[in-house]
Amino acid sequence: MKRSLLSATGSVLLLAASLVASAAPSFADPGHGRATGHSVRVCSDPAPGQAACQSYKMTDKTGKPLASSTPPPTALTPAGLQDAYKLTGLTSGGRTVAIVDAYGYPSLERDLGVFRSQFGLPACTKANGCLKIVNQTGGTSLPAFNSGWAGEQALDVDAVSSACPDCKIVVVQTKSASMTDLGTGVQTAAKMPGVVAISNSYGGGDSSDASYGKYYNFPGIAVTASAGDNGYQGGSYPASSSYVTAVGGTSLNKASNTRGWSESVWSGTGSGCSTVNAALPAQAGLNTGCSKRAMNDVAAVADPSNGGLAVYYPTTSTSSTWGQFGGTSEASPIIASVYALSGNTGSAGQYANALPYANPGALFDVTGGSNGTCPTTIWCNAGTGWDGPTGLGTPNGTAGF
Repeated sequence: MKRSLLSATGSVLLLAASLVASAAPSFADPGHGRATGHSVRVCSDPAPGQAACQSYKMTDKTGKPLASSTPPPTALTPAGLQDAYKLTGLTSGGRTVAIVDAYGYPSLERDLGVFRSQFGLPACTKANGCLKIVNQTGGTSLPAFNSGWAGEQALDVDAVSSACPDCKIVVVQTKSASMTDLGTGVQTAAKMPGVVAISNSYGGGDSSDASYGKYYNFPGIAVTASAGDNGYQGGSYPASSSYVTAVGGTSLNKASNTRGWSESVWSGTGSGCSTVNAALPAQAGLNTGCSKRAMNDVAAVADPSNGGLAVYYPTTSTSSTWGQFGGTSEASPIIASVYALSGNTGSAGQYANALPYANPGALFDVTGGSNGTCPTTIWCNAGTGWDGPTGLGTPNGTAGF
């Protein structure tokens, strides 16, 4: 992956080629994983200088996105997700998870209501204080609609609702997908009362905390970031920041084992080493093979085909439908929600990304699968203990967080 080029003003120029692959993964392609279906990227390719949202939606054999009046029967449900990660019955006490995404989504509250009603989840509205939607500076004048990023927001809020039904949700909509605007949105989210976790389902090339770390440096709040959806590519910012929890992706399937589920590396998940950001002190006792910050810390389901979440999403600014969504954009809000459920996002001066390293045995260790080829085996292949694609593993309740 090409590295970010910094201008004299310190703004990032992220080439479109460094943000996304030229085509979405085909999961029937032997070079990309299981022959179980196809998917398309939710957001269009970003312009230079902007970040890519990290989500895919499933399609039929002709490439047409799954769309119906009811959830796809192959999709993961809230009950399934909670069972897979042993979250059933857990509550957050009304803690708040913030979602930061670009552009507007006028029907977000309505669509979230359809999703939660479908699965018997409690209502989450502006009126009852559960839902809040603001712009990147905290105001109520919201940006213009963008169908791709609105689909991303639908996935994010539905994922939070699925993992933590009693969590409050703040959605910060930024005026563009530039790293500066998105970062400003994170700063706004961090100032909002009750926010204990902030999910960022986007990324670009490996960038420096010296330039952009101020946007993600919030000890005491769990800031999570998607690792990327193009397989092993090296560092991807903000997941490569030393201040965030880098979240990789897995394939999740029902199984006849004690857990009831099996997981392996999702072939599309990002992973790798930052070339510019400091190694995590919590990783000091691990053999990551990276001289600097190693991605990832933990993981959650991301495979659109095997564990893709049922999502009610917009097709236009006024119309919506059901689909099946994945990508590491599915994983990041799940992990943010688990932090909220734990109630242990770190005290002031402590980064939440250190918490899983204190109790790695409390996670489900993912030991199989690969996301590509790499010069150091552990960077792109799962194994016992820490590995690049899945970090320390996936949630087994909240004890690992």
